[in-house]
Amino acid sequence: MLQISMSLRMFFLGVFVLLIGCKKENTTTEVKVNPKEKNSNPIQKPLQLTLDQANTLADLPLACVQVEYPNKLNQTLGGKENLGEPKALHPAFYGCFDWHSSVHGHWSLVKLLKKFPKLDKREKALEKLNQNISKENIAIEVQYFEDKHNQSYERTYGWAWLLKLAEELHTWDDPAARVLEENLKPLTELIAQKYIEFLPRLNYPIRVGEHTNTAFGLSFAWDYANTVSDLKLKESIERKAREFYSNDKDCPIGWEPSGFDFLSPCFEEIDIMRRVLTKTEFEQWISDFMPQLKAKNFSIDVGEVSDRNDGKLVHLDGLNFSRAWVLNGLAKQYEGYEHLLYVANTHINYSLPNLINDAYEGGHWLGSFAIYALDVNTL
Repeated sequence: MLQISMSLRMFFLGVFVLLIGCKKENTTTEVKVNPKEKNSNPIQKPLQLTLDQANTLADLPLACVQVEYPNKLNQTLGGKENLGEPKALHPAFYGCFDWHSSVHGHWSLVKLLKKFPKLDKREKALEKLNQNISKENIAIEVQYFEDKHNQSYERTYGWAWLLKLAEELHTWDDPAARVLEENLKPLTELIAQKYIEFLPRLNYPIRVGEHTNTAFGLSFAWDYANTVSDLKLKESIERKAREFYSNDKDCPIGWEPSGFDFLSPCFEEIDIMRRVLTKTEFEQWISDFMPQLKAKNFSIDVGEVSDRNDGKLVHLDGLNFSRAWVLNGLAKQYEGYEHLLYVANTHINYSLPNLINDAYEGGHWLGSFAIYALDVNTL
């Protein structure tokens, strides 16, 4: 009996040691050395959007902002009176498969027209913008958002892109922009007010890699508030960002990405905190939250897409672009992060070629992510 007892003791001791070993292995740092550069990432300049690329990328929103089907409405029906064709329900933003993709498709056209006055299809783009973003169409959009059954419609991903569109129009020095900005104004003001009312009621952040990610929504809304000097909205966003994220430490970047991510929970948090914190505050915060970013050999694998005809799996191309714009923004804002441009460029170069002749599953939205990642203002 003594021999059996000792054997069992040795067996359980072995299992315990094995489990401890596995736990240690799974919690090691996620910093990886780039095999092409053992000591540091080669310093690179941020990739820039060219006119040729702009002409190609403009074709993506032009091909979908007035395409009604297929369509994913994501609405709540209070009764049969809420039933309707997409264009009847959302006469401004009915194309590109869903409401938010239509909004950032319109943003893409505005951004490209603004950056490239000699865009090949300038007149066609302006025509579609004026047809869709009319006073009459926006009035119907406002009515939809005020419906008691759809108070939370597109919260906060679509809200964020609507404010990004409004910001882009506001900073575009062109007579056409003044008309479009004025037409969009009732919906812009409604969405800004929805943010102000909603944020105090949100007790916990949403840390996912898809639409409802809180940090992403706060970042774009903060940009709008900062640009148009909406101090009430800006203060509301800063207060909530500090409340949610100031004490966060050791973000588990090794858990990313999840299978359908197009946003990085860790990186999106960095994106909002670099905006709202002072330099001193941010340097202390990032040292606790993700210190490995300061390592000159920091690397992270790109998100690999196995099937670009699958609307969910193609999200990972979006992840590559959104990671890139966070890293580019950080490298531009603060010295000491220039080595991250290599990582950003690697992510962009993996996914950018895939937009050419892409399936509709990616083509209806990925162009916007690519444009934002390449935008000189972001970089």
